[in-house]
Amino acid sequence: MYIQIVNFNLSNTTPAEFEKLCRELAPQFAALPGLISKVWLADPASNTFGGVYTWQDRAAYETYTRTELFRGVASHPNLSNVASHGFDILEEPTRQTRGLPARTAAA
Repeated sequence: MYIQIVNFNLSNTTPAEFEKLCRELAPQFAALPGLISKVWLADPASNTFGGVYTWQDRAAYETYTRTELFRGVASHPNLSNVASHGFDILEEPTRQTRGLPARTAAA
C-alpha cells in the first residue's frame, strides 16, 4: 500500500462552494484504478483543505499523477499552495493500530 497526502488553500471560493465541487468530483475519484480510499479534509479556520489517499501500491499512485484529474487539481484556479506527497507505510505497526482497510488487514 501507498499513502498520498494532498493539502492546499482555497482562493476566491467558499468552503461551501468547494464542498459542492468535491461532491461532483467524488465519482471520478472513486473510479480511479488502484484507489482503496480517499478521505476529504477540511479545516476552514486555517483555510487548509486536502485529502488522504490510500493506494493499492506506488504504481497506482504514480499512474494517477499522470492523469488529467491530478493535473486539474494541481492547476485549479481556486486552489493555491497545492502540495502532494507520497509515502510508503510501515506495515506491521500500521496493522497493529488498525490503519489498514479491513479487506487488506486479513492478507
